[in-house]
Amino acid sequence: MSAEIIDGRAVAAKVREEVLDRVAALAARGVTPGLAMVLVGNHPPSEIYVRLKAKDCEQVGIASNVLRLPADAAEEEVLSLIDRLNADPRVHGILVQMPLPNHLDPKPIVDRVHPYKDVDGLHPTNVGWLQAGHPALLACTPQGVMRLLREYEVPTLGSHAVVLGRSAIVGRPMSWLMLRAHATVTTCHRHTADPGRLAREADILISAVGIAGLVKGDWIKPGAVVIDVGITRLPDGRVVGDVDFEPARERARLITPVPGGVGPMTRAMLLTNTCLAAERMLQRTLMP
Repeated sequence: MSAEIIDGRAVAAKVREEVLDRVAALAARGVTPGLAMVLVGNHPPSEIYVRLKAKDCEQVGIASNVLRLPADAAEEEVLSLIDRLNADPRVHGILVQMPLPNHLDPKPIVDRVHPYKDVDGLHPTNVGWLQAGHPALLACTPQGVMRLLREYEVPTLGSHAVVLGRSAIVGRPMSWLMLRAHATVTTCHRHTADPGRLAREADILISAVGIAGLVKGDWIKPGAVVIDVGITRLPDGRVVGDVDFEPARERARLITPVPGGVGPMTRAMLLTNTCLAAERMLQRTLMP
């Protein structure tokens, strides 16, 4: 029996409807959520991603602005721009589009974004708050995965979750969120011996590696939930995930497709984070 397909587009549409209501509530109090996107250079995929994010913002009433710097911009230029955005009360969220040109170290740039405006959830303060169990702006993709699991009523308490990948953007925060949801978590990375054996033990398997076809069908425990975060464009133009989809679908209970699974949720959670940042800033403004 084939697995049920998790429809990320449908859940993302539901999230956008929720954001519309939150934007309206903020507007009633004189606040328009604002998202600033910093784009350094003219990396074609980044241009597409930024354009899609701006379109998402327009649909829900969030004011977005793309601030462009040349590909040879010095680190001081980027940091100066972020400082101006940090100080601008009309900007509630700041996103630095990755990847940056090779001569720029992303760490000091990401760290320069004020944690209250860090809608990517990558600032060390937000990462620390996540690990400590405090309210924080969460990384968009892992947050989107958690929302999919809730929408499809996937039990996490006591489940064994295996996360393939340990990146700062997905793998590590994904593991921490699953721990916070009371799962038993195994994190696999490039030095893990026999990741297939560990994957076969997973009630919830989350792959965020970016290697097409890495996860074979026989890696899937019968009845498991499979979340494919990976995305790779093949030479023939097709976009695929980490999971060998058709064999995996024959063993899993639930599975995300690529595209149409986790990707739409990442963009939707950026809208949620921008709204949350605006709500928190308004609350701080109203505090005596």
